[in-house]
Amino acid sequence: MRALLSTLLLLLGIATAWSRALLAASASIRAIEIGTERLAIELASGERFTAEVASRRYVTRYLVVLPLRSRSRRTLLVTADMLAPEEFRRLRIWALWNRLPPARGVAAKQLAA
Repeated sequence: MRALLSTLLLLLGIATAWSRALLAASASIRAIEIGTERLAIELASGERFTAEVASRRYVTRYLVVLPLRSRSRRTLLVTADMLAPEEFRRLRIWALWNRLPPARGVAAKQLAA
């Protein structure tokens, strides 16, 4: 009985990883657009929708976790190696402050003028 249960749990883990973690399912998130309090989400199937981010967020140097409030409750996890360093920095700032930082070099140009 234990062997059967452990085999079933292993198969369930593989199926979950295939559909969610490996981004193989059509419902997997492929792109996010930030800019306002709501995110624009694009799925692998091409479907697009907007979602509000819950107030409880987890942001560290290496990880951003964003619980989404939409028709399907999801949690978006983005690690530092999933994005270019500048884009990950912008995502972290947006997750903390709900606004995007100015483009780099703007302040230096303004100070020089």
